[in-house]
Amino acid sequence: MVSKINRNFLFDHVRGILFGGKISASQVQGIDTLLDYWETNSPASDDRWLAYALGTAFHETAFTMQPIKEFGGDKYFTRRYDITGENPSLAKRLGNTTPGDGRKYPGRGFVQITGRANYTTWNNRLKGKVPGINLIDKPDQALDPKIAAIIIFEGMRLGTFTGKKLSDYFNGATEKWVEARRIVNGTDKNKPIAFYGRTFYAGISYTTGT
Repeated sequence: MVSKINRNFLFDHVRGILFGGKISASQVQGIDTLLDYWETNSPASDDRWLAYALGTAFHETAFTMQPIKEFGGDKYFTRRYDITGENPSLAKRLGNTTPGDGRKYPGRGFVQITGRANYTTWNNRLKGKVPGINLIDKPDQALDPKIAAIIIFEGMRLGTFTGKKLSDYFNGATEKWVEARRIVNGTDKNKPIAFYGRTFYAGISYTTGT
């Protein structure tokens, strides 16, 4: 017998506070995917890590709880991220050294990875663990919820996005909900995301199951 997250309790708790009283089937599926990954891979880890990851996904996916592609079209991505665009120094930092990389490797996921270098890094991390993974040639694989779940949890746990990781902010008596935004994106929207994370945390309880 093992303890599992009481999902009915969690959904009942966040439905009115975060979802306007109604959670769509797609939102439920996205949350379930994240909970499935957590229960399989990190059941003994700090529940605050799970809650903050859920709050981050809620914000980063524009509240859909499904992996999304960065908003914008090919012209925008080329202008912003391509070596032929308006910011070649950024393109180089992202590993976008071949014309066309800008539109091929914009942000995707629960937490969006951007640039050829990031796609290559995650492809190498997932190779041998995820059958058929090829984020370099098939970057839309980063929109697969199961792949995106690995990236958000492992990226936040290991600190791959900014060098900051979950244990820097949630560890024993340490609890820094606002400051934890630095794991992904500096201080951008740090207070709303802290609220989302705390709301998910308040809804996490356990029930005995098999």
